[in-house]
Amino acid sequence: MHSQVSSGVHKVSPDRGLFLSLDGPDGGGKSSQVARLAEWIQAQGFTVTLCRDPGGTALGDRIRALLLAQNDTVSISLEAEMLLYMASRAQLVVEQIRPALQAGHVVVCDRYLLANVVYQGHAGGLAVDDLWNVGRIATGGLMPHLTLVLDVPPEVAARRIGVPRDRLEARGEEYHRRVRSGFLRALKTYPAPFRLIDANVEPDLVAAKIQNEVAHALGIRSRA
Repeated sequence: MHSQVSSGVHKVSPDRGLFLSLDGPDGGGKSSQVARLAEWIQAQGFTVTLCRDPGGTALGDRIRALLLAQNDTVSISLEAEMLLYMASRAQLVVEQIRPALQAGHVVVCDRYLLANVVYQGHAGGLAVDDLWNVGRIATGGLMPHLTLVLDVPPEVAARRIGVPRDRLEARGEEYHRRVRSGFLRALKTYPAPFRLIDANVEPDLVAAKIQNEVAHALGIRSRA
């Protein structure tokens, strides 16, 4: 199941850059691996632009705070939640991702459109096709050249998370089971290159797998 891929992976070039996203269920170690990956790419001599979705811009950071505040009294419907994520992403693409790619940078993004499709679609119940359509508008059709999905069983993820830290983590065991299965379902028709990485191992092993995949995309030999 792991190490699946759709189509061929874009190679980095000075005038196009490379867009990488890391995604997967909460508890997979994604944010730590994003930081490790960015540091490793820089060590290979590339310029890295590091992003997070939602967030990454002045507007996006305000939206992120609203979306993830666990004890906020503001009620957010699932439809409004989805559109807020899309708004943050639209600003991120315009303000950060496209300019970085045009400058030839390697963009490493902590989540992207796939997360919206899974969390509000497959797990939340909104129509998945509608989410993809809205996402195409929000991003101007921009998809990562390679998406790395860190897969971890729900029971392992729950132990790693411990006390929920935000609104989404607090949604309960059944919701997060749907999230995990949603990622696996979404990848069957994912319209861009991807790798499914087994994250139920030591973090150093996960990092090595990620580096090997990204080294191929960068056209270099991994030192991992």
